[in-house]
Amino acid sequence: MRSLFLIFLVVPIVEMLLLFEVSDHIGGLNTVGLVVLTAVIGIQVLKQQGFSTITRAQQRLARGELPGQEILEGLFLAVGGAFLLTPGFITDTAGFIFLIGPSRRLLVKWLIRSGKIAVFTSQGGGGMFTGAGSSAGTGSAGQDDGVYEGEFREEKPKNSCLDNDKNS
Repeated sequence: MRSLFLIFLVVPIVEMLLLFEVSDHIGGLNTVGLVVLTAVIGIQVLKQQGFSTITRAQQRLARGELPGQEILEGLFLAVGGAFLLTPGFITDTAGFIFLIGPSRRLLVKWLIRSGKIAVFTSQGGGGMFTGAGSSAGTGSAGQDDGVYEGEFREEKPKNSCLDNDKNS
C-alpha cells in the first residue's frame, strides 16, 4: 500500500519536472502540442489494437476456447489508454508499451508464467488454470495437478431426525 502511495506521489512530480524541462528546450506551446499529439496517436493505436484483440477473442470463443490471454491484453489496453490520456512523457511511454502488440503480449505471457495472475483456459472441452504456480498443458490423466472434474447433485437426506419430529 505504501509503494502505491509513493507511485501516485512521485510519478506526477517527475512528470511535471520533465514537462518543464522539455518546455525550456522546445517551448511551452510545442510541449503542449507534443502531449496532445501523443494522446491522439495513442487513441488511434488503442482503437486498432482493441479491435484486433476483440477479433482474436471471438475466434477463440468460436473454437470453444476461453480467451484468457485476450482478456488480460484488454486490461493492458485499458491501462495503456489511460496512461496516454494522462499528460506526461513517462506515462505516454508506458502507455505505448502497453498498446504495442508484441510488447503487450510479452508482458501478459510473463505475468501468466510468473504465477502472478491465473488464467482459466479451455483446452479440449476441459478446463485448466494456467499461471499461479500451475503448468498448463503438462498434466496427464494419472497426475494429480489439483484440477478435478466431476458432477454433483444435491439430495435431501432420507429418514433424518427432523423428519421423525415432524411426523410425531
